Amino acid sequence: MHNECWGIILAAGRGSRMAQATGGEAKQFLNYGGEPLWLRSARAMAASPLVHGLVLVFPPDRLKEAENTALELDRRHSCGVPLRFAAGGERRQDSVRHALNALPGTCGTVLIHDGARPFLRTALVTKLARTLHDEGVSGVIPGVPVTDTVKETDPSGLVIRTPARESLRAVQTPQAFLTSELREAHERACAEDWNVTDDASLMERCGLSVLIVEGDDDNVKITNPRDLALLAESKMSLPCCGYGYDVHAYGGDRPLMLGGVEIGGEYRIRAHSDGDVLLHALMDAVLGCFAGGDIGRLFPDSDPAFENISSSVLLDRVMTLASEAGVRIVHADLTVIAQKPRLAPRADAVRRNVARLLDLSPDHVAFKATTEEKLGFTGELRGIKAVALVTALRAAG
Repeated sequence: MHNECWGIILAAGRGSRMAQATGGEAKQFLNYGGEPLWLRSARAMAASPLVHGLVLVFPPDRLKEAENTALELDRRHSCGVPLRFAAGGERRQDSVRHALNALPGTCGTVLIHDGARPFLRTALVTKLARTLHDEGVSGVIPGVPVTDTVKETDPSGLVIRTPARESLRAVQTPQAFLTSELREAHERACAEDWNVTDDASLMERCGLSVLIVEGDDDNVKITNPRDLALLAESKMSLPCCGYGYDVHAYGGDRPLMLGGVEIGGEYRIRAHSDGDVLLHALMDAVLGCFAGGDIGRLFPDSDPAFENISSSVLLDRVMTLASEAGVRIVHADLTVIAQKPRLAPRADAVRRNVARLLDLSPDHVAFKATTEEKLGFTGELRGIKAVALVTALRAAG
């Protein structure tokens, strides 16, 4: 199948405009929270349930060093998706072309993001990928309204015209495209020696349809020395916690899913959605951090839109609500109660996948399985339970 969605993180720039302010270090390699800047973008993209893998693009002379660093950081705080690597080129479009060559043949959709935009939210990644799939266009890009009046001038500086501000958008990344069409556009650009500023303009030049959706005002790019202050800014936050509980009966037609991982075996779940009892408890716990209600109210089982829907997708929506409420999850403690099946063989896979979905290091997600000693609902093999406790920081205000 050729319907996987992969992300490309461009981190191959030289950062000449900021060299004096950064001591010669390229901006995407600056330390941000103890990690290189590009890693924040990579994790935000990998946290989307729709993203299957990442290609990281680094300067050719730093490729091996950066690849080793990326793999070591991934061992400590897994992105949860496969990583591939590519050497950058002279121009941005050359770097993208090299990254496209590193994608697997299964990749049907690609999202391209600048490694120097560290404030990317996973919700934007998911929205772009989903819109591309739903709207039948060749590309989808985020944009924000232009607030200043813009003038078009000739080379001498004389004003030619003033475009209507209402129709203008400042474009951001990531930008989502159909992989085959983007690859063909880059091959044409290479053959005809085009120079473009972003992939959307390349697709437009080829006569392909590109749709703009609402971007994120906070998704700024570190471009000039004054932007470095953004990395130092922090808002006061207060600790909070949320608790969630869920239960599902055995005897249905859904395969047993826990934490987005298919467990398999003879025990099947009765549910309207995919019946992932662990993610359902986790979602209620996240909602509890900002008094956001519960999943029964947000995703009622009377709504056919949620029939057999992936709980990973629902969790992504809940995490978007949490972000909008100023909540950042920092730790999750999860327990599943079931007499059978035996969950120990899949425990690490469950823990790591939940860490990916929450954009947390695996050592900030605890996962345990226990029984009720053959007592009650679970002991009689009638179903399965889960409880979740999450710790978070919420912006004061």
